[in-house]
Amino acid sequence: MKVFVCLKQVPDTETKIKILPDQSGIDSAGIKWVMNPYDEHAVEEAVKFREKNAGAQVWAVTCGPKARAVESLRTALAMGADEAIVINAPENLDAISTAKALAQTISAEGGAHIIFTGKLSIDMNQSSVPQMVAEFLSVPHTSVVSKFETSAEGTVVERDVEGGAKEVVQMMNPCLVAANKGLNMPRYASLPGIMKAKKKVIKEVEFSSLGIAATEQKVKYTGYSLPPEKPSVKLLTGDVSSQVSQLVTCLRDEAKVL
Repeated sequence: MKVFVCLKQVPDTETKIKILPDQSGIDSAGIKWVMNPYDEHAVEEAVKFREKNAGAQVWAVTCGPKARAVESLRTALAMGADEAIVINAPENLDAISTAKALAQTISAEGGAHIIFTGKLSIDMNQSSVPQMVAEFLSVPHTSVVSKFETSAEGTVVERDVEGGAKEVVQMMNPCLVAANKGLNMPRYASLPGIMKAKKKVIKEVEFSSLGIAATEQKVKYTGYSLPPEKPSVKLLTGDVSSQVSQLVTCLRDEAKVL
C-alpha cells in the first residue's frame, strides 16, 4: 500500500527577494529554501497513516531543480517518509505542467492508495496543483482538510469553510487530501532520522522523459515587481489637545481630506 506526499520547496518567508532584470520572476541566487509549510502537515499525516497501517509505505515526491529540491525530500525522509523521488524540472514550470509530471510519476510507481499534499504553496499561493493532480489521476479529492479518517470503506475528512464552519466529505479510495494547518502538529526530525535521510538514495526522474511538451505550459509570468516602500510615519508630540490640533492640521493641509 503506497501513500504519496507531493511536496514543494519554497523561499523562506524571511528571505530577501530580488527580482530578475527581465521581471520574469525572482532571482533564486542566495535564497534560503524550505519545505512548503502546508506540506509539512501532509508529511505528518502520511507518516501517521503508515504507523496505523502495517505494510504501508510513504513516498515523498517533488518537482523542481534537482540541485536544491532534494533538500525538502531529505527533510521528509528525516520526518519518517520511506522513499523519495525528485522530478528534475526547470524552475519556471506552471501549475498544469507540474501536476502532469507528478501524476505521471505516481502512476509509473503503480499508483497510490492515498495522496497527501498541502492546500497551497506559500510562494505562488494558487491552490491549484493538488486538484489538477487528482484530476489527471481520475481520483476524488478535497482541500483545506483539518481532520482525516480512513478505513477499508473509504476516507472521511472535515474541511474548513468560511465563517469557521466545517464540511464533512466522504470519498472512495484512492483519493487526494490537501492539508490545512489544523490537521496535525508536524513532528521534528530526530537526529537518527536526519542521519539516515542523508544516506538514503533518492530516485531521480528527468522531466524531459515524461513527454510533456513545452507547448503544454499554459501560464507565463512577466512584470514582477516588489511592493512599494511604506511611506514614512509622522509622530505627533505634546499633550492630547496639542496632538488633536496637529492631527486636524495634517488632515486639512497635507492629506486634504477636511
